[in-house]
Amino acid sequence: MAAEGETGAPAPKKNADLKARTLSAIVMVAVSGTALWLGGIAWTVFVLLVATGVLWEWNKLSRKIAESWWGRLVWLVAGVVYVGVACEMLLMLRSEGGQAVLFPIAAVIATDIGAYFAGRALGGPKIAPRISPSKTWSGLAGGALGAALVVFAEIYSFKYAFDHSIFRSDPWTALEWGQLVASVIGFGFLVAIIAQTGDFFESWMKRRAGVKDSGHLIPGHGGLFDRVDGLLAVLFVAGILGAVGRL
Repeated sequence: MAAEGETGAPAPKKNADLKARTLSAIVMVAVSGTALWLGGIAWTVFVLLVATGVLWEWNKLSRKIAESWWGRLVWLVAGVVYVGVACEMLLMLRSEGGQAVLFPIAAVIATDIGAYFAGRALGGPKIAPRISPSKTWSGLAGGALGAALVVFAEIYSFKYAFDHSIFRSDPWTALEWGQLVASVIGFGFLVAIIAQTGDFFESWMKRRAGVKDSGHLIPGHGGLFDRVDGLLAVLFVAGILGAVGRL
């Protein structure tokens, strides 16, 4: 007869967590996808609601990190700027079409997927074990590859965010292929590094605050900040670079 600990008791909890994560993911995709498709006021309201939730979680974390009132004020202002710039980018991109919004989102998702599978398959040295024990250099490389593949698909299929002169000849010349591959690889690594930095930053905040998740709003996933940390960083950097380019 099996002992009590050998009856598979943990399995129901694991299955329940998986079910909660799956259902939550479906709801998130459905809500965000509908808002993106509708655009206009629906997209604006959706982005503002997410921004409010992220700032709420940011403020809870920062209040545990900073002890003085002025320290908390600095954290709050930094959060408003950080999240605000990212949200402005989402609204601006949607004004150019749904495809423009999907571009950074797909790149960040591909980074996470590539990093997860490469890290598990290859392992190796950790990037910053005291902040995020699971992140490895091989995972970063896998994330960069994932982002590069998505960028390549976007550019090749939709000729988006690239100089259209590259696509003038058919078939492409070796130089045109070289330009495309070099740009895609460089952009993939850039997106992966920025997204991973955003992930590390949020992990550092949680470690300093002594919590596992930024919140408990999304069953099986934690908080909103947990889900968009990498995307926030990518959008923030893109917004800053865009603002500098307009000066």
